[in-house]
Amino acid sequence: MLKNKKKMLILGTIVSFLITIILFIMLYENKSVEALSKYGSRGSEVTQIQTKLKRWGYYNGNVDGIYGTQTLNAVKYFQRKNGLTVDGIAGPATLKAMGIYTSSSTSSNTGSSSNSNNVNLLARLIYGEARGEPYTGQVAVGAVVMNRVKSSSFPNSISGVIYQSGSFDAVRDGQINLTPDATAKKAAQDALNGWDPSYGAIYYFNPSTATNKWIWSRPMTVTIGRHRFCK
Repeated sequence: MLKNKKKMLILGTIVSFLITIILFIMLYENKSVEALSKYGSRGSEVTQIQTKLKRWGYYNGNVDGIYGTQTLNAVKYFQRKNGLTVDGIAGPATLKAMGIYTSSSTSSNTGSSSNSNNVNLLARLIYGEARGEPYTGQVAVGAVVMNRVKSSSFPNSISGVIYQSGSFDAVRDGQINLTPDATAKKAAQDALNGWDPSYGAIYYFNPSTATNKWIWSRPMTVTIGRHRFCK
Protein backbone atom coordinates (compact mmCIF):
# COMPACT_ATOMS: atom_id res chain seq x y z
CA MET A 1 0.00 0.00 0.00
CA LEU A 2 2.83 2.37 0.95
CA LYS A 3 4.69 1.47 -2.24
CA ASN A 4 1.61 2.31 -4.34
CA LYS A 5 1.33 5.72 -2.66
CA LYS A 6 4.99 6.42 -3.42
CA LYS A 7 4.48 5.40 -7.04
CA MET A 8 1.43 7.66 -7.34
CA LEU A 9 3.37 10.55 -5.79
CA ILE A 10 6.28 10.08 -8.20
CA LEU A 11 3.90 9.78 -11.16
CA GLY A 12 2.07 12.94 -10.10
CA THR A 13 5.37 14.83 -9.85
CA ILE A 14 6.40 13.70 -13.34
CA VAL A 15 3.02 14.70 -14.81
CA SER A 16 3.21 18.13 -13.16
CA PHE A 17 6.72 18.61 -14.51
CA LEU A 18 5.64 17.69 -18.04
CA ILE A 19 2.64 20.03 -17.89
CA THR A 20 4.94 22.88 -16.79
CA ILE A 21 7.27 22.23 -19.74
CA ILE A 22 4.34 22.16 -22.21
CA LEU A 23 2.93 25.44 -20.88
CA PHE A 24 6.35 27.08 -21.11
CA ILE A 25 6.73 25.97 -24.74
CA MET A 26 3.25 27.27 -25.61
CA LEU A 27 3.97 30.68 -24.04
CA TYR A 28 7.30 30.89 -25.86
CA GLU A 29 5.69 30.07 -29.21
CA ASN A 30 2.98 32.68 -28.68
CA LYS A 31 5.62 35.34 -27.98
CA SER A 32 7.55 34.32 -31.07
CA VAL A 33 4.46 34.66 -33.27
CA GLU A 34 3.99 38.26 -32.11
CA ALA A 35 7.44 39.14 -33.43
CA LEU A 36 7.31 36.93 -36.54
CA SER A 37 3.95 36.80 -38.29
CA LYS A 38 3.42 34.10 -40.90
CA TYR A 39 0.69 31.94 -42.43
CA GLY A 40 -1.69 30.89 -39.66
CA SER A 41 -0.74 33.69 -37.25
CA ARG A 42 -3.42 35.82 -35.62
CA GLY A 43 -3.39 39.03 -33.62
CA SER A 44 -2.67 42.74 -33.56
CA GLU A 45 0.57 42.49 -35.52
CA VAL A 46 -1.26 40.77 -38.39
CA THR A 47 -3.90 43.52 -38.24
CA GLN A 48 -1.16 46.15 -38.59
CA ILE A 49 0.33 44.30 -41.57
CA GLN A 50 -3.04 44.01 -43.30
CA THR A 51 -3.93 47.65 -42.62
CA LYS A 52 -0.67 48.97 -44.07
CA LEU A 53 -0.70 46.67 -47.11
CA LYS A 54 -4.33 47.53 -47.83
CA ARG A 55 -3.58 51.26 -47.59
CA TRP A 56 -0.64 50.89 -49.97
CA GLY A 57 -2.58 48.84 -52.53
CA TYR A 58 -0.95 45.44 -51.95
CA TYR A 59 -3.88 43.79 -50.13
CA ASN A 60 -7.57 43.66 -51.04
CA GLY A 61 -8.91 41.37 -48.32
CA ASN A 62 -10.53 42.07 -44.95
CA VAL A 63 -8.52 43.48 -42.07
CA ASP A 64 -9.36 40.65 -39.69
CA GLY A 65 -6.06 39.89 -37.96
CA ILE A 66 -5.85 36.44 -39.58
CA TYR A 67 -2.74 35.64 -41.66
CA GLY A 68 -4.44 33.67 -44.43
CA THR A 69 -3.70 33.09 -48.12
CA GLN A 70 -4.57 36.64 -49.20
CA THR A 71 -2.32 38.15 -46.55
CA LEU A 72 0.47 35.72 -47.47
CA ASN A 73 0.25 36.71 -51.15
CA ALA A 74 0.11 40.42 -50.27
CA VAL A 75 3.25 40.12 -48.13
CA LYS A 76 5.01 38.30 -50.98
CA TYR A 77 3.92 41.04 -53.39
CA PHE A 78 5.29 43.71 -51.02
CA GLN A 79 8.55 41.81 -50.59
CA ARG A 80 8.97 41.31 -54.33
CA LYS A 81 8.33 44.99 -55.12
CA ASN A 82 10.71 46.23 -52.42
CA GLY A 83 13.74 44.01 -52.90
CA LEU A 84 13.16 41.78 -49.87
CA THR A 85 13.40 38.00 -49.58
CA VAL A 86 10.12 36.69 -51.03
CA ASP A 87 9.09 34.07 -48.47
CA GLY A 88 5.69 35.37 -47.37
CA ILE A 89 6.90 35.66 -43.76
CA ALA A 90 6.71 39.04 -42.03
CA GLY A 91 10.10 38.71 -40.40
CA PRO A 92 12.26 41.51 -38.95
CA ALA A 93 13.38 42.95 -42.32
CA THR A 94 9.86 42.98 -43.77
CA LEU A 95 8.32 44.44 -40.61
CA LYS A 96 11.01 47.12 -40.54
CA ALA A 97 10.27 48.05 -44.17
CA MET A 98 6.59 48.38 -43.24
CA GLY A 99 7.41 50.57 -40.24
CA ILE A 100 6.15 47.99 -37.75
CA TYR A 101 8.12 47.49 -34.54
CA THR A 102 7.67 44.50 -32.24
CA SER A 103 6.07 44.82 -28.82
CA SER A 104 9.20 43.46 -27.11
CA SER A 105 10.85 46.89 -27.30
CA THR A 106 10.43 49.31 -24.42
CA SER A 107 8.63 52.55 -25.17
CA SER A 108 11.84 54.61 -25.00
CA ASN A 109 13.76 52.21 -27.19
CA THR A 110 10.88 52.08 -29.63
CA GLY A 111 10.87 55.86 -29.92
CA SER A 112 14.61 56.01 -30.52
CA SER A 113 14.52 53.08 -32.94
CA SER A 114 11.53 54.54 -34.76
CA ASN A 115 13.30 57.88 -35.29
CA SER A 116 16.48 56.16 -36.48
CA ASN A 117 14.52 54.01 -38.90
CA ASN A 118 12.62 57.03 -40.21
CA VAL A 119 15.87 58.89 -40.91
CA ASN A 120 17.33 55.86 -42.68
CA LEU A 121 14.22 55.14 -44.76
CA LEU A 122 13.79 58.79 -45.78
CA ALA A 123 17.51 59.00 -46.61
CA ARG A 124 17.19 55.91 -48.81
CA LEU A 125 14.33 57.51 -50.71
CA ILE A 126 16.20 60.80 -51.10
CA TYR A 127 19.31 58.98 -52.31
CA GLY A 128 17.28 56.89 -54.77
CA GLU A 129 15.24 59.83 -56.08
CA ALA A 130 17.57 62.82 -55.88
CA ARG A 131 21.25 61.95 -55.51
CA GLY A 132 23.21 64.39 -57.65
CA GLU A 133 20.62 67.12 -57.07
CA PRO A 134 21.48 70.29 -55.11
CA TYR A 135 21.36 69.78 -51.35
CA THR A 136 18.26 72.00 -51.08
CA GLY A 137 16.58 69.81 -53.70
CA GLN A 138 17.34 66.68 -51.71
CA VAL A 139 15.82 68.21 -48.57
CA ALA A 140 12.81 69.26 -50.67
CA VAL A 141 12.21 65.64 -51.74
CA GLY A 142 12.22 64.65 -48.07
CA ALA A 143 9.88 67.55 -47.30
CA VAL A 144 7.40 66.27 -49.89
CA VAL A 145 7.24 63.00 -47.96
CA MET A 146 6.67 64.88 -44.70
CA ASN A 147 3.97 67.05 -46.31
CA ARG A 148 2.18 63.92 -47.51
CA VAL A 149 2.29 62.44 -44.01
CA LYS A 150 0.50 65.58 -42.77
CA SER A 151 -2.08 65.49 -45.59
CA SER A 152 -5.32 63.56 -45.14
CA SER A 153 -5.02 62.41 -48.77
CA PHE A 154 -2.00 60.21 -48.04
CA PRO A 155 -0.93 57.58 -45.46
CA ASN A 156 -0.11 59.03 -42.05
CA SER A 157 3.39 57.58 -41.66
CA ILE A 158 6.71 57.99 -43.47
CA SER A 159 6.88 54.32 -44.42
CA GLY A 160 3.24 54.43 -45.54
CA VAL A 161 3.87 57.39 -47.84
CA ILE A 162 7.09 55.99 -49.29
CA TYR A 163 5.73 52.50 -49.91
CA GLN A 164 2.33 53.60 -51.20
CA SER A 165 1.94 51.73 -54.47
CA GLY A 166 3.13 53.70 -57.52
CA SER A 167 4.26 56.80 -55.60
CA PHE A 168 8.03 56.84 -56.15
CA ASP A 169 10.24 55.54 -58.97
CA ALA A 170 12.97 54.61 -56.49
CA VAL A 171 10.62 52.10 -54.84
CA ARG A 172 9.47 50.73 -58.20
CA ASP A 173 12.96 50.15 -59.57
CA GLY A 174 14.60 49.03 -56.32
CA GLN A 175 16.87 52.03 -55.76
CA ILE A 176 15.19 52.46 -52.36
CA ASN A 177 17.43 49.59 -51.25
CA LEU A 178 20.71 51.39 -52.05
CA THR A 179 22.85 52.56 -49.14
CA PRO A 180 22.39 56.33 -48.73
CA ASP A 181 25.40 58.62 -48.42
CA ALA A 182 26.03 61.15 -45.64
CA THR A 183 24.44 63.97 -47.66
CA ALA A 184 21.17 62.07 -48.08
CA LYS A 185 21.11 61.26 -44.36
CA LYS A 186 21.67 64.91 -43.44
CA ALA A 187 18.94 65.98 -45.88
CA ALA A 188 16.56 63.45 -44.33
CA GLN A 189 17.26 64.79 -40.84
CA ASP A 190 16.72 68.38 -42.00
CA ALA A 191 13.37 67.41 -43.57
CA LEU A 192 12.34 65.57 -40.41
CA ASN A 193 13.29 68.65 -38.39
CA GLY A 194 10.85 70.75 -40.40
CA TRP A 195 12.87 72.46 -43.14
CA ASP A 196 10.65 72.68 -46.23
CA PRO A 197 12.34 74.25 -49.28
CA SER A 198 9.50 72.80 -51.41
CA TYR A 199 7.07 75.37 -49.94
CA GLY A 200 4.42 72.85 -49.01
CA ALA A 201 4.64 70.71 -52.16
CA ILE A 202 3.18 67.20 -52.18
CA TYR A 203 4.40 66.29 -55.68
CA TYR A 204 7.52 66.79 -57.78
CA PHE A 205 8.63 65.71 -61.24
CA ASN A 206 11.35 66.14 -63.83
CA PRO A 207 9.99 68.41 -66.62
CA SER A 208 12.45 66.98 -69.16
CA THR A 209 11.11 63.43 -68.79
CA ALA A 210 7.53 63.73 -67.47
CA THR A 211 4.81 62.73 -69.93
CA ASN A 212 1.83 62.60 -67.55
CA LYS A 213 -0.54 65.48 -68.40
CA TRP A 214 -2.05 65.48 -64.92
CA ILE A 215 1.23 66.22 -63.14
CA TRP A 216 1.83 69.18 -65.48
CA SER A 217 -1.50 70.63 -64.35
CA ARG A 218 -0.48 70.86 -60.69
CA PRO A 219 0.29 74.37 -59.31
CA MET A 220 4.06 74.84 -59.10
CA THR A 221 5.70 76.02 -55.90
CA VAL A 222 9.38 76.04 -56.88
CA THR A 223 11.95 74.48 -59.23
CA ILE A 224 15.17 73.15 -57.70
CA GLY A 225 17.73 71.50 -59.94
CA ARG A 226 15.95 69.11 -62.30
CA HIS A 227 12.81 68.83 -60.18
CA ARG A 228 9.67 70.93 -60.32
CA PHE A 229 7.74 70.89 -57.04
CA CYS A 230 4.00 71.39 -56.96
CA LYS A 231 0.78 71.03 -54.93
